[in-house]
Amino acid sequence: MSDVTINTQAHEGEAGFGDYFALLKPRVMSLVVFTALVGLLVAPNSVHPMIAFSSILFIAVGGGASGALNMWWDADIDRKMKRTKTRPIPSGKVEESEALGLGITLSVFAVVMLGLASNLLAAALLAFTIFFYVVIYTMWLKRITPQNIVIGGAAGAFPPMIGWAVATGGIGVESVLMFMITFMWTPPHFWALALFTKSDYGDAKVPMLTVTHGRKSTRVHILVYTFILAAVCLATGVTSIGGPFYMTVAVVLNALFIKGAFKIWRRDDAAADADNYQEERKFFKLSLLFLFVHFGALMGEAALAPFGLGGW
Repeated sequence: MSDVTINTQAHEGEAGFGDYFALLKPRVMSLVVFTALVGLLVAPNSVHPMIAFSSILFIAVGGGASGALNMWWDADIDRKMKRTKTRPIPSGKVEESEALGLGITLSVFAVVMLGLASNLLAAALLAFTIFFYVVIYTMWLKRITPQNIVIGGAAGAFPPMIGWAVATGGIGVESVLMFMITFMWTPPHFWALALFTKSDYGDAKVPMLTVTHGRKSTRVHILVYTFILAAVCLATGVTSIGGPFYMTVAVVLNALFIKGAFKIWRRDDAAADADNYQEERKFFKLSLLFLFVHFGALMGEAALAPFGLGGW
């Protein structure tokens, strides 16, 4: 998911609070916070409100730390891409060393404090998430393989597992399926974006699937992953965290997502160029809602449980 640059500095060319906050990728952080919160709330164990609040806060800080370290490492390619050239480092507002220092400091703080606030498993999962996103994805996979976003998507999929671990101290089938929803959602989400920003990745020499295999192959991959994603979403609905409400939402939303993927799959380059990738843009916008609505439905199912209306 793309980040938002917030500009609140007092003088042009000076870094303000908004520039440092933008390093944390607030839109990505919001997804991390929301899915982690859902993982915590749908878990079978109740958590003291203060522990829950503190844990979600530290998970958010850890997610922001990952964003800062990602921007530090990717500053060179961010300068070449239209979508990212206004980020704090390429725009000259923040020094690379500042982003590195901020990212490391927040990473250590978040992991240590989460361990103290909840348990060691949750802290270990957060530490691994930061390591995976920064080292495995950003430093290694992103620039060498078109499967970068597939494998790298695991980093954004861990938050609900961390939230579940905060509540239960363990890992369950339900938390793994919540992980899989985000993991399988990430490729079609980013490949749809890549279809109408292909020149960006080509200019930066990032081996996105659109660059290495072309847009036709990318459309096929989007369709395949969309079907797999639908299977995972429906499988989640028959577990202890699912129920009629969630299943209804999942069926409708995945039907719309599959329909959008089919439309993309059936198009050729000429048709897409002719209407400026309108179908691809629509699918991308739908993908932005997809994850929030799915996890919102899980939370809604949990909220109905005390009234005897949630679950099977």
